[in-house]
Amino acid sequence: MEIIRTVAELEARTADLRQQGRSIGLVPTMGALHAGHMSLVKRAREENDIVVASVFVNPTQFNNPEDLRTYPRTEQADCTLLEQGGVDIAFIPTAEEIYPEPDTRVFDLGPVAEVMEGAMRPGHFNGVAQIVSKLFAMTCPTRAYFGEKDFQQIAVIRRMTELEGFDPEIVPCPIQREQDGLALSSRNVRLTPEQRAIAPAIAKTLVSSLDWAKTHNVEQTKRFVTETVNSFPHMKVEYYEIVDGKTMQPVSDWSQTKEPVGCITVFCGDVRLIDNIRY
Repeated sequence: MEIIRTVAELEARTADLRQQGRSIGLVPTMGALHAGHMSLVKRAREENDIVVASVFVNPTQFNNPEDLRTYPRTEQADCTLLEQGGVDIAFIPTAEEIYPEPDTRVFDLGPVAEVMEGAMRPGHFNGVAQIVSKLFAMTCPTRAYFGEKDFQQIAVIRRMTELEGFDPEIVPCPIQREQDGLALSSRNVRLTPEQRAIAPAIAKTLVSSLDWAKTHNVEQTKRFVTETVNSFPHMKVEYYEIVDGKTMQPVSDWSQTKEPVGCITVFCGDVRLIDNIRY
């Protein structure tokens, strides 16, 4: 596996590969890799000639400086996993390399970015659009792979891709979970043993809401999920929305969408966990 740390080298290397007619699969990550990331790498490996994975904790998508400071950074372990997963190029730049000057671009991401995470984390999705657009411009990938745990983010990236005229295929990949159901996340390592034992209640509640939803309306289902999760110690729901899976807009009646998705954010102690489920 080749490790590249400069934009110029990555651009030259991927331009050369494209000239050879090789397809490129891009897996953007913020490092602290786990089996969820590796499922994206596996899919990219199956579908492309070359796999490029980026490891970069992007400062512009953090609206909370403390969250940026405490975000786990495990470069050596990440490189081992990427190499084992068959990645050809690991792009591991510094913040100064990516942002030699402040990125002042503001993207017109529209309604998909205004609700849920967009409302709770002002500027977050603009930061995501900044870094992903830079990675797309550097690598011109054939396909780019994103995990469905960040369900709303995929809609935002599709919108940015359309706005900027990029043409990779955006490939959403299913949520990967621990055996007890907890959605894999780099933030899980910050849970205390007691919090870690309780956190799977988020996924269990979402699954149990599938049956509940068959005989209850949207509002009742939202209340059931919120009250159930909040009944556990250490847990506090920030929001639970049932939205249209394409537009990300909240629905008030099941008949309003063919693709209802429940999206939840929960503070378990001070660790912010997200998950979602399709109804």
